[in-house]
Amino acid sequence: MLQSISILGLLYLLIFPSLDWGKTGHQVVGVLAERNLTPQAQKAIDDLLDGASLSSISNYGDKIKSNPKYRALNPWHYINLPFDLSYASAKKNPKGDVVMAIKKCIAKLKDEDEPKSERAFYLKLLVHFIGDIHQPLHVGRKEDRGGNDIRLQWLGKSTNLHRLWDTGLIDHCGISSPIEWSIELGDMPPKVMEAIQNEPLEQWVAESQALAKIIYGDSPSNSRLGQDYYSRYLPLLKMQLQRGGFRLAAQLNDIFK
Repeated sequence: MLQSISILGLLYLLIFPSLDWGKTGHQVVGVLAERNLTPQAQKAIDDLLDGASLSSISNYGDKIKSNPKYRALNPWHYINLPFDLSYASAKKNPKGDVVMAIKKCIAKLKDEDEPKSERAFYLKLLVHFIGDIHQPLHVGRKEDRGGNDIRLQWLGKSTNLHRLWDTGLIDHCGISSPIEWSIELGDMPPKVMEAIQNEPLEQWVAESQALAKIIYGDSPSNSRLGQDYYSRYLPLLKMQLQRGGFRLAAQLNDIFK
């Protein structure tokens, strides 16, 4: 596997640490979405992915980062917003951002004139990017790269704020299986789920931005964080995983209706 990764790709991964939900988080979003698909959407997805599950392809967006062919897609995983500006009022990155990426993926999937390989590619990206946008640090500050430059101590070990939200909190739960995670998260009341699913994409950004503000304020550089922090933010973590999974399902059900 390592032999297939270019030297440039390895250097990129070493210099720029994880930039989105860790592997487990993306898989959980995929499992939750699969449980809420219509039969029509499930059939269309099975056809495009040749039977592969959403969970199994949910980390595709990260896997291709090491390929120079897809280097231009790196800004599509996040958006940096000043905390006093909304997405609508902020200056846009000409290289793209996660909001633009999600809209492009949806447009590609709705275009039935696109070849199957192209639609499958953008389906894999959509699953990944909808997971990304629900990780609050993906709507973090540009100056610290979404918390990657904020060094912390987590349970006595050195890490950074972004990595803590990618994997640290999820790993500390002790639930390794995405299926077990989906059982742990459970379902929302139908009316609550419907309201969440009907909120526009820009509202997803606003939610993550609001949560990022709280997280930044409670996690200053060189903090020593542990069980109290975990207990305080576990409900928020679960909420964002749920939102990501249920909203992904709603988007896919609409695309393939």
